[in-house]
Amino acid sequence: MLEKMEILHVEKVIEEFETMTKDTENVQRETLKKILEENGSAEYLQNLGLNGRTDPQSFKACVPVVTHQVLDPYIQRIVDGASSPILTGKPITTISLSSGTTQGRPKFVPFNDELMETTLQIFRTSYAFRNREFPVKNGKALQFIYSSKQSRTKGGLFAGTATTNVFRNSQFKKAMKAMQSQCCSPDEVIFGPDFRQSLYCHLLCGLIFREEIQLVSSTFAHSIVHAFRTLEQVWEELCVDIREGILTSRITFPSVRSAMAKLLKPNPELADLIRRKISGLSNWYGLIPELFPNVKYIYGIMTGSMEHYLKKLRHYAGDVPLISADYGSSEGWIGANINPNVPTESTTYAVLPNIGYFEFIPLKENVEEQVHDRGDANILSMEPKPVSLTEVKIGEEYEVIVTSFAGLYRYRLGDVVKVMGFHNSTPELKFICRRNLMLTVNIDKNTEKDLQQAVEEAAKLIAEEKQEVIDFSSHVDMWTDPGHYVIFWEISGEVSDEVLKECCNCLDRSFVDAGYVSSRKVNAIGPLELRILRRGTFQKVLDHYLGLGAAVSQFKTPRCVGPTNYKVLQILCDNVVKTYFSTAF
Repeated sequence: MLEKMEILHVEKVIEEFETMTKDTENVQRETLKKILEENGSAEYLQNLGLNGRTDPQSFKACVPVVTHQVLDPYIQRIVDGASSPILTGKPITTISLSSGTTQGRPKFVPFNDELMETTLQIFRTSYAFRNREFPVKNGKALQFIYSSKQSRTKGGLFAGTATTNVFRNSQFKKAMKAMQSQCCSPDEVIFGPDFRQSLYCHLLCGLIFREEIQLVSSTFAHSIVHAFRTLEQVWEELCVDIREGILTSRITFPSVRSAMAKLLKPNPELADLIRRKISGLSNWYGLIPELFPNVKYIYGIMTGSMEHYLKKLRHYAGDVPLISADYGSSEGWIGANINPNVPTESTTYAVLPNIGYFEFIPLKENVEEQVHDRGDANILSMEPKPVSLTEVKIGEEYEVIVTSFAGLYRYRLGDVVKVMGFHNSTPELKFICRRNLMLTVNIDKNTEKDLQQAVEEAAKLIAEEKQEVIDFSSHVDMWTDPGHYVIFWEISGEVSDEVLKECCNCLDRSFVDAGYVSSRKVNAIGPLELRILRRGTFQKVLDHYLGLGAAVSQFKTPRCVGPTNYKVLQILCDNVVKTYFSTAF
């Protein structure tokens, strides 16, 4: 389809989406049938006794709800080169690595052509709705995308991060062309072996093509903020390169140098213009529209753990709209953002009923009530029965279960979502949090969302001093008696001890979970500890993950560092410069 298409027919894509979502129940039934027909010969399904049945009732009766732990041995055999159909009918040739920031180590997840096609369908759908509100002309996109190396597994399969597998797929570039969203940087920059050198060149390409840039994007908001924080440091060097037409010696890889040499010509007028534009800014406010005057919007995942970066991103963006990208994971996609003009914090995702078969575990009590022992098979029978895509109720929270075209069956994604409404008959979901990211010492249960809200509240105190929390994480310290919460902050500059003590107390008071408050009052949980980190500590955490083979595009700062993630914990603890204990209780 994409080979013949020059430019995506936006109205046709929207029309197809509208038709499909008016018949969600039937589309879901047909999608499950297709998944089970294509993969009926797979050992995993054969062993469960489906015997060729493809209806939802038989599927749910025979196939158990599972975590990654259960499928891991099957995936491992595929990784090791087993040639028989194990999870899918057709052989898996590529493996995706999850970011690894949740558990401290990446997971292996199957990746195939069908998953690539669902990726492009999500991209096309959200682009169609976005382009109706914010039309882009046939310009270029400043995309901060980075591809880590694809390696080979023991069994000879290609392995890379999910974003790497997408960017390296031949269909990706064709799709971007059809969506008039081609990256302004050459492939050598995207696939460069060193992300710092690639980032510098992305910025340089953006400035060279500044008039043509229609949108700025990356996988996550974190990467966009990181890019413009870097520009604050290197803009003068970028101006020298543009003025002289010669690339800085900091770029050492021959393939990247030679690709950039084709774009770089001496341009003193442009260098002077950029210098004037930047010199006229007040504290970098509105940097993006000042440098890229034709930018229509800024695009990337901005919900969940990315919400922390929105304040800084809005500062750089000025009045340019921020639009959150779609909802998915290394395991596959779920929904598209079809309401691009709502405030980023209110973003919802309409589920595409033909890209997988979806079920939802109702979380009637608090999300957190069912967290413990989630790996224990017995707990599943005690949980409410999963409901189908069309049975979810507005205002309720659920854990997502996915059955994909890439060999995952009734797979617990670990995400908690809230149903905010319906688009025709498909639900619109708001991402709430990861279910297993928890701070808990006693009877307290605080989610990633609770942590984020506490940090936002306390950060207001340093904002009065014109400083900001660059990034943050947390840890439950059970070595002390009683155990207590530790919050790590990296801040932008000097803040007085007085203010930081008050920040520590504010953090402690901002966890309003009843179990936490009552435990603190009787000292069953010790005083919260705020640890201030050296500047650049979270860069070291990022470097650690890059060293494990993660891609910058997929990096998410770990918000809660558990005992198994001891390397990251060590980086954080080794870079503490000040410590404060709460006196709030």
